[in-house]
Amino acid sequence: MNSNFSFKAVIFDMDGVITKTALTHAAAWKKMFDEYLLKREKEHGEPFAEFTHAADYLPYVDGKPRYKGVQSFLDSRAIQIPFGDPSDSPGTETVCGLGNQKNIAFNEVLENEGVEVYPSTIALINELKKAGIKLGVASSSKNCKPVLERVDLLHIFDARVDGVVSAELDLHGKPEPDIFTTACDIFGVKYAQAIVVEDAVSGVQAGKKGKFGLTIGIARENNRIELEENGADLVVEDLEEIGGIKGLNDLFLKFNQETTGNKII
Repeated sequence: MNSNFSFKAVIFDMDGVITKTALTHAAAWKKMFDEYLLKREKEHGEPFAEFTHAADYLPYVDGKPRYKGVQSFLDSRAIQIPFGDPSDSPGTETVCGLGNQKNIAFNEVLENEGVEVYPSTIALINELKKAGIKLGVASSSKNCKPVLERVDLLHIFDARVDGVVSAELDLHGKPEPDIFTTACDIFGVKYAQAIVVEDAVSGVQAGKKGKFGLTIGIARENNRIELEENGADLVVEDLEEIGGIKGLNDLFLKFNQETTGNKII
């Protein structure tokens, strides 16, 4: 491990941090839920109230595993349907069926529009890689691997803990810290020596629960206050504000010197 820096690993969320796919997910969720809510209006006479980004996606769905996001939103509307099984056909009136329908919508958009990345994140990742810092990607998405393959980034990470791996290992999703701690366990790095980079409230909550050395929130959604209130040690609008690996090291040192609960060992 590189001894020139006080931190030993950085774990990035994918959607909204590395790739510009957070809005793709949001659009897919809206399409699926609006169609389902219109169906309920027709069949049950329930007044249609559209699924919105600010009132529904961000508080109930963003950053969570797919089925957990479905359940969270349905609970917010007091809608009760069976959980079902992950093998349910897309559109089946179960939590899993709706989640599978959302995945079809996501992949359609992905196929038609492709994937873009955030240049500042890629620049920092390359700098970290060159310096010998361990790199992880931790995502709730089961599409993490194919998305990273499309932008030729899969090979750069020392650990990938995504929705597929989470299901295999029976990990708890965000806001629990399991996907981040598992990445550190793969590296053999202590949590207090690792940095988490997230754009979702559930992600910074996970960073706080995991007692990582530094949790950075990226406010892509004009949600700086929400990220700060839920566990982000530092919030930026883009990683270019960090000042590269040197700036990241300075921030890590500053935070850990100010926080008695996090000791660098």
